[in-house]
Amino acid sequence: MKLAAAAYPLDFLTDWNAYTAKLGAWVATGAATGAELLVFPEYGAMELASLGGAKVAADLDAALQEVMRHAPRVAALHGVLAAQHSVYILGASAPARGPAGHPVNCATLYGPKGVIGHQDKQIMTRFEREEWNIAPGQDGLRVFDTPLGRIGILICYDAEFPLLGRALAEAGAEILLVPSCTEGLAGYTRVKVGAMARALENQCVVVHAPTVGAADWCPAVDMNTGAAAIYGPPDRGFPDTGILAETALNAPGWAVAEIDRATIHAVRRDGAVLNHAHWPEQKMRLGPG
Repeated sequence: MKLAAAAYPLDFLTDWNAYTAKLGAWVATGAATGAELLVFPEYGAMELASLGGAKVAADLDAALQEVMRHAPRVAALHGVLAAQHSVYILGASAPARGPAGHPVNCATLYGPKGVIGHQDKQIMTRFEREEWNIAPGQDGLRVFDTPLGRIGILICYDAEFPLLGRALAEAGAEILLVPSCTEGLAGYTRVKVGAMARALENQCVVVHAPTVGAADWCPAVDMNTGAAAIYGPPDRGFPDTGILAETALNAPGWAVAEIDRATIHAVRRDGAVLNHAHWPEQKMRLGPG
């Protein structure tokens, strides 16, 4: 099967029709590659703040409220597009109502027959917790059983923590989706290194979809640096670099790669190394001080 990761720019939208046209074109282009799963980035939905006008989009809290206001029709649009193109879509993550009145950062997985489930980000960055008041999700990580395989989602910063990825792998995840939104090259590199490390240690496929380009009308997502990519372990059946596909830095578009779940199972069973199986051997081995 083919997987596709979006390097997605945020646009100031004139009206709802502009959003439906943009998203429709992106999904159509992604589906035209033959991809069965399309992955959009973290906070890609923040472009919907522009529907409230420049003043709303420029205010951190008002922008969140505006995006949440459009959640029902965003879900409906994704459902229509997934059915129309017979694809699975991880929609761009968006703020959603959370505990104690604080929003959470939520990504929704859609299939051709509707919503499959939701995943909230687990660990907040400093900006999210100190300035934006985004709360961590309370329901923990989930593995989604789909005809494409068992899928887990690590939203941006979550991909930098190996125990989160390991929990999903131990629950049976074969494919990890990593939507991200990072301001500069250092932030993007942290997520990229984390995503590649999760592919290495869990001997699985990781799909990394970032926001790209400037959106100076919305201070929460004003600068975006990244490249979309699909990673695997640098082992038998995968490229020596571990990179199955990658876009140019900050270039909008799709990274597309064909994968075979049987290759994932084969490398876990009989790879040149067996990181997935040998994980428990990491018990503390400190010698005498």
